[in-house]
Amino acid sequence: MNTLTMKQQSNIFIRIIKGIVIWVLYLILLLNVFIIGSGKFYLYKAIIYNFPKIDNKDIFERRVVANGTPYEFPMSSQYCKTTMPQHLKETLDTLKSVAFLVMKNDSINYEKYWDGYGKDSYSNSFSMAKTVVSILIGLAIDEGKIKSVDEPVSDFLPDFNEGLAAKLTIKHLLTMSSGTNWNESYSNPLSVTTEAYYGSNIPKLVANMKVVDEPGKVYKYLSGNTLVLAAILEKATNVHVSDYASMKLWKPLGASNSAEWALDKKDGEEKAYCCFFSNARDFARIGELYLHTGNWNGKQIVSEDYVKHSIQPADLKDDEGNQIDHYGYAWWLINRKGHQVFYARGILGQYVFVIPDMKIVAVRLGKKRGPVNGKFTYTDIMDYVDGIIEMYQ
Repeated sequence: MNTLTMKQQSNIFIRIIKGIVIWVLYLILLLNVFIIGSGKFYLYKAIIYNFPKIDNKDIFERRVVANGTPYEFPMSSQYCKTTMPQHLKETLDTLKSVAFLVMKNDSINYEKYWDGYGKDSYSNSFSMAKTVVSILIGLAIDEGKIKSVDEPVSDFLPDFNEGLAAKLTIKHLLTMSSGTNWNESYSNPLSVTTEAYYGSNIPKLVANMKVVDEPGKVYKYLSGNTLVLAAILEKATNVHVSDYASMKLWKPLGASNSAEWALDKKDGEEKAYCCFFSNARDFARIGELYLHTGNWNGKQIVSEDYVKHSIQPADLKDDEGNQIDHYGYAWWLINRKGHQVFYARGILGQYVFVIPDMKIVAVRLGKKRGPVNGKFTYTDIMDYVDGIIEMYQ
């Protein structure tokens, strides 16, 4: 039997490597041709940075949400003395938490940080930013800049003045029942959601949205709804969303640090459906505000009526005809162990939980969340809420 010499084996190996290199170069060329031809230049950024991370604010241009005079939360006499259940410890550790904070009776009762994070460390909020935008809408209504949640979107954005779009209201956007054609896909690099995250022209994405189904009928979670709300806020208030947040929310709440909001480009528009960067203690202020139905240290920041409507389930059905009971005005809702809980949440397990009857606000920030538990929740949500209830029952 003939055997190949070392030289022949070496030549075959070199030819295989050359073939692989040629194919890789060919694929790179095709990818570049596609990107340039389609104008989807955001894909370069998506390829470089891959999946979103909690500490990636430096890859974006940002606008400061300035704070004013800080209000420091009082420390409980039981600070970090409350025993944490073992299952809660394990979930916090396993899912790579970076911050866990519990406010009880308006004081910091428990606080822990991991992986070099501390009380002033920034984390991406991801979709908790939707809740911030919802609050800003309430503030603009209180000011008279917006008439009510039932005001048509077309009063502010002419692109929505025909056909089904003319029926679209602010409430439909808040409750995720817009009926638009937004593609809420996080894994597809060609989806409009990926383009909103890495791209540089949010106004174009908003202008291209089409209302394809009757608004106000079916719940369907779409990040584009919040981008439309942000565009309405800018039209209504005549200032950037970050500046409005600073004036009407962040300064009145006595935030300890300025926040930062990612933009689509330098001096551009906020990625309002995500990417509000702050820390655990300052995120807790949002929960504290709504725990007290819009009142902050004796001053009504946002109207009690708007807060109450925000944390009531929208009268909607899902795409299978089931009644919705888990979502209000960009606040998520659950009943756990006899306690009504509302919360803000982000894709990597960013949460602000509010348990009103226990006078508790809790914040968890981290790098992972648990697997899906049912259609609209995740296992870690139950672990966190159950653990908090056990700590303070």
